[in-house]
Amino acid sequence: MIDVKILRNDPARVKANCELRGDTNVDIDQLYADDQAYLILVQEVDELRQKRNELSKLCKEHPEARDQVKELKVTLASKETELNELKAKVDEGLAWLPNFLAPDVPLGKDDADNSEFKLWGEVPTFDFEPRDHQELGEVLDIIDTKRGAKVAQSGFYYWKGKGAMLAQALFFWTQQQLVNKDYTLFMTPCAAKEKTLFGTGYLPFFADQTYSLEGEDLSLIGTAEQTLVGYHGDEILPADELPYKYTAFTPCFRTEAGSYGKASRGIHRVHQFHKVEQIIFCKPEESPKWHQHCQDNAEELFQKLNLPYRVVNVCVGDMGAPGYKKFDVEGWFAGFGGYRELTSNTDLTDFQSRRLGIRYKNEEGKTQFVHTVSSTAVTDRAICAILENNQQADGSVIVPEVLQPLCGFDKIEPK
Repeated sequence: MIDVKILRNDPARVKANCELRGDTNVDIDQLYADDQAYLILVQEVDELRQKRNELSKLCKEHPEARDQVKELKVTLASKETELNELKAKVDEGLAWLPNFLAPDVPLGKDDADNSEFKLWGEVPTFDFEPRDHQELGEVLDIIDTKRGAKVAQSGFYYWKGKGAMLAQALFFWTQQQLVNKDYTLFMTPCAAKEKTLFGTGYLPFFADQTYSLEGEDLSLIGTAEQTLVGYHGDEILPADELPYKYTAFTPCFRTEAGSYGKASRGIHRVHQFHKVEQIIFCKPEESPKWHQHCQDNAEELFQKLNLPYRVVNVCVGDMGAPGYKKFDVEGWFAGFGGYRELTSNTDLTDFQSRRLGIRYKNEEGKTQFVHTVSSTAVTDRAICAILENNQQADGSVIVPEVLQPLCGFDKIEPK
């Protein structure tokens, strides 16, 4: 949520931001007019309340004032109802306004327009036709999508045997790496209230990606970002303790509405996946530094796993409404024959903290909103990249050296 003062003082800036993002959810001119009417009505109601209170004090000595008080109460009740309705209308409009963008966010309509600015690693070459992770998973008997669909539905799957062991090793190793960088490790709920999803910006913007629990004020989380950021809702954080650096491993649930085609083959785009998340709470002037810190962490992980990747600066059209600036790490997938998204890293400025009421007191004692950074460390997609890039002609897969001690084996072979 943006600061309403920006709408009041510079509605043209808000309108230009929405136009740049292609956001047509809110009529900014109407929202501005409604907010101005709201401010006028607030003043009217305050004056009526003050007058009512003054007349109430006179009722004992001047009984005729009672009739005036009664009339004022009726008028006031009507005005307060109007005020509440108008406030709700303004709040709904504000809830749909996207965050502002960093000056260097590239223009563009979709992920094809993202701007590549870094390449790392050598793309593997093979003297055979490389398989994708789905085929490898079947050959090695480590991924079972058919039984996932039987037990749940399409888009759910099993990691099995050494595949499950590799997955567990990756997620545990990643958490170790972050804890060694002074991150606090959490195990969080896998469900969150509507207030939490709204506060983190997933509602109303990504409502179609959310699994809601019928009859409950709960939805399955799509990321630990929701529960980790929501952890400090309506709190004032000690300034001298910032930044807070949090991490958690969770299953994540998303409907992935509209996903289809080659890009959805296998388990690259599914309804349930697993993720280690990085979350930062920091002072506003420090969010660019911590955004880069999270980026460095994600890249270091892939370098240690020896997974070739590129980094892109995400364009306007591919940027979610809460984001101010976003980098994606795209790994090379040999079986797919191209780069595919592995992680996202977003500086959200005060968009989430303003919605959730997460603040701190600066050196002058003034209360301000913290900034948040949300960054993926790894997901199951990293395992898919490991399978595709480390495959051998006989269908076996070499396990990355850093994971071998945790796996207890250095290769997965066909059965």
